[in-house]
Amino acid sequence: MTGFVAPIDDILFALRHVADAARVEDWDDALASDILGHFGQFAEGVLAPLNSVGDTQGARLVDGRVIMPDGFGDAYAQLAEGGWQGLRAPENFGGMKVSALVAAGVSEVFSGANHSLQMVCGLVPGAIETLLHFGTQAQQDEWIPRLASGEVLSTMCLTEAGAGSDLSAIRCKAVRDGADWRLEGEKIFISGGDQDMSKGILHLVLARSGTAEDGLKGLSLFLCRGDDGVQVTRIEEKLGLHASPTCQLAFQGTHAELVGAEGDGLRAMFTVMNHARLDVALQGVAHAARAAQIARGYAQERVQGRRKDGAPAKLSDHVDVQRMLAEQDALAVGARAMCHVAFVELECGTRPDLVAFLTPLCKVFGSEAGIKAADLGIQILGGYGYLNEYQMGQIWRDARITSIYEGANGIHERSIATRGLKGPGADQFAELIRELGGGSDKLMGALADWEAWRDRLRTSDAAEYEAHDFAQATARLFFRACLAKCAAVADRHPEPARIKALAERVLSS
Repeated sequence: MTGFVAPIDDILFALRHVADAARVEDWDDALASDILGHFGQFAEGVLAPLNSVGDTQGARLVDGRVIMPDGFGDAYAQLAEGGWQGLRAPENFGGMKVSALVAAGVSEVFSGANHSLQMVCGLVPGAIETLLHFGTQAQQDEWIPRLASGEVLSTMCLTEAGAGSDLSAIRCKAVRDGADWRLEGEKIFISGGDQDMSKGILHLVLARSGTAEDGLKGLSLFLCRGDDGVQVTRIEEKLGLHASPTCQLAFQGTHAELVGAEGDGLRAMFTVMNHARLDVALQGVAHAARAAQIARGYAQERVQGRRKDGAPAKLSDHVDVQRMLAEQDALAVGARAMCHVAFVELECGTRPDLVAFLTPLCKVFGSEAGIKAADLGIQILGGYGYLNEYQMGQIWRDARITSIYEGANGIHERSIATRGLKGPGADQFAELIRELGGGSDKLMGALADWEAWRDRLRTSDAAEYEAHDFAQATARLFFRACLAKCAAVADRHPEPARIKALAERVLSS
């Protein structure tokens, strides 16, 4: 079995030289390298060895409480002790306040080492950001230090039976109780809805404070404690992410506090959701990189057939295997670059419409890159890929959810082809493609075709019928432009020949 190795060189290359992280005011290159290096060692030594344990044992519901797999509690204690949960929290609340770009790199490494545990821990930065933007001073003082220290983990409670993508159908009710509120209702598919690692849980709950007729305007965001009238009624049996407890929660007169203004819940919740969608894209990148790593290690050792000179051949000597290995690697390198470009644009803050256009593109392409790379890995390993020994099946199963949660990819594709074309974001996207890959005539020809398609859809009253094809083509164009930029700066990577070869394969196709 190939042990997990954090792809630190690839991450730093994409941040520094493809996305140009130095444009961001708080970027500290030496600090970024140091933090990513330290977390990479922690992930390799502590988090990754528990990945198969978690898959085998899974989380269990015992007497109304979730019990995590062996070793997860100790790993989380080390994670919290190292200050990793407070990576993005302000220093005055006990955090490190490092760059969001560094946090993105840490999140990718975490997902590649142990996606299930990352799922349980990974909503904390979004919760902190939500409280900073919408919480009262008292709420910030009470919760942010506890989140940053790891004393408390957080959840995001949106989904209900019959109210998945359509949040206007939410029925969980918030009722005034004097100056406070009480929650009544159920939520499903709540990642980390309970666990036995942290001392407490903070639930962020989207609930109906108005009437059903108010629709989305009747939704408000609330916070409540996990030990105050919140009952875990079941945990789901899932295809993958077995160690991430996906809970059904019942709120039974649960005491809650309003976060932000009444009726403004959706805007507040999207602070968490936007962070989560880019995080999901990086989860896909992490799975693509891990699948490529395992497949490459196996193919370089496995003797299979003979070369033309009669000598024994390794699996990696065969042209078709080389094709699949290159595709895996290109998916990871290119999708990571896409995410980092989006993150840098987000942090610079000068083109918010472009960020809004790039986010669903990254979510769609990144999630599908992880699934595709894992599927290729199974094919490369053959029968051993179908067995559990090399964890390739677990990678595919864990990755498969990323195209579904935080907005199913089809919904994002429709958004790209409809709402995404109404503002300046799509025009800024074309500018970005020229910035990234302007030296490629072939890429510029593809861009011209895309712009003609974009302009036609803008005047169409049936754009949703072309949404999938348009979004896929748009994401592919972004992917190719990012690889063109990778090729242009490849000499700054420790393996320049590898980067150039990957880009050439994609750009010539």
